[in-house]
Amino acid sequence: MKSNCYSLNELANVVNGTVIGDSKVQVSGLASLEYAQVEQVSFVNGEKYLDKAIHSQAGALIVTAALKEQLSQHQHFIVVDNPYLAFAQLTHHFETKFTCRGIEHTAQIAASAIIADNAYVGHYAVIGEHCVVGDNTIIQSHVRLDDGVEIGQNCLIESHVLITAAAQLGNNVRIHANTVIGGEGFGFAPYQGQWHRIAQLGSVRIGNNVRIGSNCSIDRGALEDTILEDGVILDNLVQIAHNVKVGANTAMAAKCGIAGSTTIGKNCVFAGAVGVVGHINICDNVTITGMSMVTKNILQAGSYSSGTAMSETAQWKKTVVRLRQLADVPLTKMVKQLDHMQARIESLETNFKLRK
Repeated sequence: MKSNCYSLNELANVVNGTVIGDSKVQVSGLASLEYAQVEQVSFVNGEKYLDKAIHSQAGALIVTAALKEQLSQHQHFIVVDNPYLAFAQLTHHFETKFTCRGIEHTAQIAASAIIADNAYVGHYAVIGEHCVVGDNTIIQSHVRLDDGVEIGQNCLIESHVLITAAAQLGNNVRIHANTVIGGEGFGFAPYQGQWHRIAQLGSVRIGNNVRIGSNCSIDRGALEDTILEDGVILDNLVQIAHNVKVGANTAMAAKCGIAGSTTIGKNCVFAGAVGVVGHINICDNVTITGMSMVTKNILQAGSYSSGTAMSETAQWKKTVVRLRQLADVPLTKMVKQLDHMQARIESLETNFKLRK
């Protein structure tokens, strides 16, 4: 589908920018610096992209005032304080909007469910007793909402999502395909060599402006609820176990796994494949780098890492051997060796001073 055309002036008004050049120039889409054509607009997110910007064929560039002065080869600009933020805002302007409203005839909706008049329920969706679907919310095909689920306004629930356990979702929540909200938590009591299932009695509460990717699992609580606060964003393939609490505006990349009853603070960033053990606390403003394993409380903001960084295979094997050898040395022996080395150094320094 061909995008609508907008003048630079219209786009500048969206991002609170200033047009330099012809404000009536029409553009029909966004593109990267390398592939942009004359009818498209691109953005320059820092000086390291200046060379690409100089050679770009884009009809207009989103830049800061300082970067604009270094791009005399171009004629048309939208000047803003933060080009990347402006680009993010404009993507919504060019995004294809889903405009259908109403209930498809193949949907199955319980008589006690409350569906807003301007919501959409797609083909073969199933909505249980006493569910609530708010204004302008879109429920795509084959979605299942079990009894008692409540979804706020302006939400998007993509195809084949299951929401159960009477979960409650706020406004502006996006849940992408094949995700399960409120599935049974992994709770078992060991006794005499067998695992005894613990019935999960809690629910899931999701705040406003939350985004959950495809193929994620957000388990219901065992007793109290699993909670995702406002502004949380989860990539695809993220597992949130029972009774986890994730603080506002925390982000997790793909394949993160959070074990049960862990509390994560606000404004945290977890890179890909981070694993977190259960029953620990992580404070606000913590960054965990990729493939790290968090095994204890983090009580001070900052960046944390674990694991061994990649190296050439032969060198990595040597490093592992040395680590194992180091682990085999008793700590007391290492301390004695260090003390001996320190004494030798002090003796040499004394002799050197005497010779002077």
